[in-house]
Amino acid sequence: MNTNLVVEKEKLENPPLEMHYLGDKVLRQPTKRVAKVDDSIRELAKEMLQTMYSENGIGLAAPQIGVNKQIIVIDCQPDNPNNPPLILINPEIKRFSKDLCVMEEGCLSIPQVFLEVTRPRSIEVVYKDEYGKQKKIKAMGLLSRVIQHEMDHLNGVLFVDRVQNSFALTEELNKKGFSVSAVQPIS
Repeated sequence: MNTNLVVEKEKLENPPLEMHYLGDKVLRQPTKRVAKVDDSIRELAKEMLQTMYSENGIGLAAPQIGVNKQIIVIDCQPDNPNNPPLILINPEIKRFSKDLCVMEEGCLSIPQVFLEVTRPRSIEVVYKDEYGKQKKIKAMGLLSRVIQHEMDHLNGVLFVDRVQNSFALTEELNKKGFSVSAVQPIS
């Protein structure tokens, strides 16, 4: 049995799935757990990866393409054909490091907006892979950040909700034509 879904890391002119953007209600709904990992879930994950690569992303959560399921796809090395993407189904963070770090984040649902966000430096995550197998990983650095960012989507949270510099946030969103009223700050 093939252990990884095979997806060409290429930009498609017409990605299979449609992106949803800041202001769209679908991005604010908490997602439902995947009851059974089957061919339809694998096909969805494959199409999510194709869409992510086409949009120049390194992570994509199901709500961003209008699907209310706990599925995220990640590839921190989209230009490396030997680095397989990660597919996390029903992911749960079991441990956060006390150590925090600040990094700039962006989001396919808020194109061209990049702002600094503080998050735990490392995490421990349990999830099911695309074959329904229970897995656990410890993630640090960029991978840790991308997992946390995408998991926020599963709870209806966007990275702009976590931005502490409200001046920079307002300026960036206005510049790119997004409404600041679509932000739901997390205290």
